[in-house]
Amino acid sequence: MVYAYIMMLFVVIFYAGNILTGRAINELPPFTIAFFRLVVAFIVMLPFGLRSAWEYRHKFLAYKKPLLIMTLTGITFFNTFIYGALQFTTSTNVSVLETVIPAAIVLLSAILLKERLRNIQIAGVLLSFFGAVWVVLDGNIFSIANINWNKGDVIMIGAIASWAVYSIWVKQYMHLFPQFGVLLTMSGISVVVLLPFVLTEWYITGIPTELMLPPNLMGLAYLGVFPSFIALIFYNRAVSVLGASQASIFLNFLPVVTMAGAYLWLDETITIMKITGTLVVILGVILTTKTGKSHLAHKRAYNRTN
Repeated sequence: MVYAYIMMLFVVIFYAGNILTGRAINELPPFTIAFFRLVVAFIVMLPFGLRSAWEYRHKFLAYKKPLLIMTLTGITFFNTFIYGALQFTTSTNVSVLETVIPAAIVLLSAILLKERLRNIQIAGVLLSFFGAVWVVLDGNIFSIANINWNKGDVIMIGAIASWAVYSIWVKQYMHLFPQFGVLLTMSGISVVVLLPFVLTEWYITGIPTELMLPPNLMGLAYLGVFPSFIALIFYNRAVSVLGASQASIFLNFLPVVTMAGAYLWLDETITIMKITGTLVVILGVILTTKTGKSHLAHKRAYNRTN
């Protein structure tokens, strides 16, 4: 039992590391970071997923539309949005906005799948979004009309929407595929999809000379190995011991760990207003996912390569 809690602790640390590392190497453009992260992840997953991917190739073709939608929203562009956001905003803001995703999934499920929301879920959704806006505005909630919105915070809306759509499709189709086989396949497709974006990015901005610097290479290697692969294994094993509901509670502490890392490593300023807003978001997410539909939120961590 204790080792399961330890593994979940490392899962949160690895996921926070995804944001912190993305911020630390943001001298690299976002498509470049997302592309090479997936290249590393694809290589690492190859010996684990190649056989099952080949065995299920006909099923992948039979369900190519949902597979493509899940690939583009969850693997290709979700982290691209995050790395794009980190070019402009803080890792703290990104982590808090990412924590809102389970509430967004519940809301989108109610809209698209006609799932009934309970009053406590509605309150949780409203509380989560209020807390997120509070963090973004650093508590200046009554000056919202006069605020110049940070580009990064706006880009994160794309990440939230992307993963919410991904999670809806995951709920309906992911169980049809082998775990490592489908992640390998989606990572491979994402590499192909992102390649023209990377080439265009390099054509406009030039090939980043910083790409070969040791800190950036180490950062890309970390992104491809730890949040993409090791965290997934740890999470799955922890769920088998603790259950999805108990294990997922740890994910609500992502912004707390990210804040600590941002303060110690990136010298970001952490204000009382941001801490207050983060606690409000966490409370809202707990209320939103407390009812029987919490598996929508759990799918997010179970299937992510981040």
